[in-house]
Amino acid sequence: MILKNYPFQLLKEENNVLEFKLVDGNTCVKVFVLEENIIRVLFVEEELKLNKSWLVAPGMGDIEREGRDRLDISPFSLPSYTYQLIDDKCTIETSKIKVIFNLNGMKATWYAKLEGKEVEFAKDRKTQAYNLNDSLGRGPYHYLERNLNEQYYGLGEKCGKTDRHGKRYRMMSVDPMGYDAEFTDPLYKHIPFYITRNSDTGISFGLFYDNLSTAIFDMGNELDNYHGYYRYYNAEDGDLDYYLILGPQLKDVTEKFSWLTGNTIFSPKWSIGYSGSTMSYTDAPNAQEQLQNFINDCEKHDIPCDSFQLSSGYTSIGNKRYVFNWNYDKVPTPKNMTESFHEKGIKLCANIKPALLIDHPMFEELKNNNMFVLDREGKEPEVVQFWDELGTYVDFTNPKSYDWWKQQVTEKLLEYGIDSTWNDNNEYEIWDAEAKANGFGKEINISQIRPLQPLLMMKASYEAQKEYAPNIRPYLISRSGCPGMQRYVQTWSGDNRTSWKTIKYNIQMGIGLSMSGIYNIGHDVGGFAGAAPEPELFVRWVQNGIFNPRFTIHSWNDDSTVNEPWMYPSVTHYIRNLIKFRTKITPYIYNLLHRSYKHYEPMIRPTFYNFEEDSNTFEENDDFMLGPDMLVASVVEKGAYERRVYLPVNQVGWYDFHTGLWYSGGERVVIPAPLDYTPLLVKAGAIIPINDAAIQFDTKSHDKRGFNLFPHKENGESTYELYEDDGISNKYLEDIYTIVKVKMISDKDTITVEISKEGKYQLPYKEVRFYLPKGEVRRLIINEKTYEFNNNNVYNVPID
Repeated sequence: MILKNYPFQLLKEENNVLEFKLVDGNTCVKVFVLEENIIRVLFVEEELKLNKSWLVAPGMGDIEREGRDRLDISPFSLPSYTYQLIDDKCTIETSKIKVIFNLNGMKATWYAKLEGKEVEFAKDRKTQAYNLNDSLGRGPYHYLERNLNEQYYGLGEKCGKTDRHGKRYRMMSVDPMGYDAEFTDPLYKHIPFYITRNSDTGISFGLFYDNLSTAIFDMGNELDNYHGYYRYYNAEDGDLDYYLILGPQLKDVTEKFSWLTGNTIFSPKWSIGYSGSTMSYTDAPNAQEQLQNFINDCEKHDIPCDSFQLSSGYTSIGNKRYVFNWNYDKVPTPKNMTESFHEKGIKLCANIKPALLIDHPMFEELKNNNMFVLDREGKEPEVVQFWDELGTYVDFTNPKSYDWWKQQVTEKLLEYGIDSTWNDNNEYEIWDAEAKANGFGKEINISQIRPLQPLLMMKASYEAQKEYAPNIRPYLISRSGCPGMQRYVQTWSGDNRTSWKTIKYNIQMGIGLSMSGIYNIGHDVGGFAGAAPEPELFVRWVQNGIFNPRFTIHSWNDDSTVNEPWMYPSVTHYIRNLIKFRTKITPYIYNLLHRSYKHYEPMIRPTFYNFEEDSNTFEENDDFMLGPDMLVASVVEKGAYERRVYLPVNQVGWYDFHTGLWYSGGERVVIPAPLDYTPLLVKAGAIIPINDAAIQFDTKSHDKRGFNLFPHKENGESTYELYEDDGISNKYLEDIYTIVKVKMISDKDTITVEISKEGKYQLPYKEVRFYLPKGEVRRLIINEKTYEFNNNNVYNVPID
């Protein structure tokens, strides 16, 4: 048998791009040398199916709504490189990567340059790796060899284990309310990116497919005797356009991918406080009264709350929801309502949906102006099933629709005192692949750009908020999206189901999102769908939720109950103290948010993220890191009042935050797990900033600064830089901020601390308070002044 050949030849090389063409076909392949550790491979059949990219925005916080020229590589560093052709091989090298293309089929073998050695880390399948001349069927394919010693991480928001090896996933956005967090697939988001790590070599690399079509990622579920072990990507439409990102460590890949798709939005500080929400209030006929009662109950039960998310019931006509409509029977005086929230220091986020029901009061206006996604003939709105009835989706690739949306957000929400938009139900479940979108004047099938619609929806809302209040940082929420959504919104894992295992697998889901560059995340605490959580489960859910960047208790319980902090009087005191603890560690989380924005670092991390050298951290577990220093060990089993935790190997050990006990790294320990607090370990040497003000509902805006010190047991030195600003304005863009620097040096007898500050922002405090772990008896010197030991291990220090 003679195998079919697919010979390519090099046509030209210029400006960091090598272009190859299939000798007997229309396929062109462009290889872009973008960074020392990023190489892009683009297959083009005659012409690009989509000549813009909205996902790739290196180091950018925003891009034009029309997208970026797909072939524009000017934002990259475009490093020096070499290439050579020998027989049927083309070798391309930077200082960090070497790739050899076999010109029979353009099959690639990738090598990392490490310490003077070249180590193979990836290889296309020997048998046909790409869909040349449609020989594999429909849409672009990419097959790679699979190693049984590989782990796969990422793909965004996926159910089940963190390691995706052996699974098969569909990359398509749907609305799976009440999903099973272990098994359901697909979910809400479209994140065509994953990281491969080889446990033998320790080398990690990422593959990002810049394609918005529904796709399959088979991570070793499929097996075919003729091809050996393989994994593959197959999209239903669009171009094969992939970026290979070499780590060599996992963390390097994640942070480089975050840079590639754009900055995490630096939202206001209140966005990381406790946010109340439930569908029940706005569904009630006396919604405004119910909402006022929430404020009263927060005050009554002393629950600090920074915002409330207004579910869509406020838009109802009858029993259906109509975006941008105020139901004045339910909410007679919306402006008075928003003022009552603001008077108590609570911001309001209003739910909006991108589909209009066919009997919506504004439906005919949009229909007559072709502002909806149209049917395959491009003549009538494409009518689909939406929440309450049939409806049709706004087409954000139509400039008229985009501008109309901004106008509605401004006139119907922001001018009423609403602070933020909650962009919801934006999965764009349009199933006729040939339904037409405007494409900014170049008509395109919806199948090629479905995830773009929610991205443009949130961008339009973002622009409306930014233009309405130009001096205030926008805060937005979105359920659906794709890479780049982090530039505009905070997100969450959608409408989960109340169960013990949901906590467990939501933790893994959050790690998947974080490993995929989506950092500002959380989950519906308590469970959105299903029965009300029992008291013990509710407490454990809150214990986990307070360590996520987004902390929201939200529900639509089947039994008509409402998840509220005070829903069970027997455990309300636990919930209150946990929410206050969240308020206390806000400076630490806010600092992580700033580092996500500035340095592309995730807030939520798997334990192996900072401890990759410790192979034990790759065992599936229910732990996660919040930043580099806090190891959160949430309880995910009913009736468990102790928690077994593996402590990653390090040279300094770990402290139990609550008991003050110290443990060495590499141990498996059992620590207390009462209902009072979340089991929490802190790395020795850590310096944790806290809000040291008395935390109450009425005083939640008060801000004093303390630092929890976790000194090395023997000799050691560590530093911490705390970012401080006003928490809400854009003055940080004018360098109006201050950095508080803390340095800690420890030996067996003394802990020496230096604290200083620099910057233009006037701190709201003139002294700080230092806390040492329980049982610590070493002498403490701060800024050259010796402090006498006291039984509380609390020390007040002026800061100039």
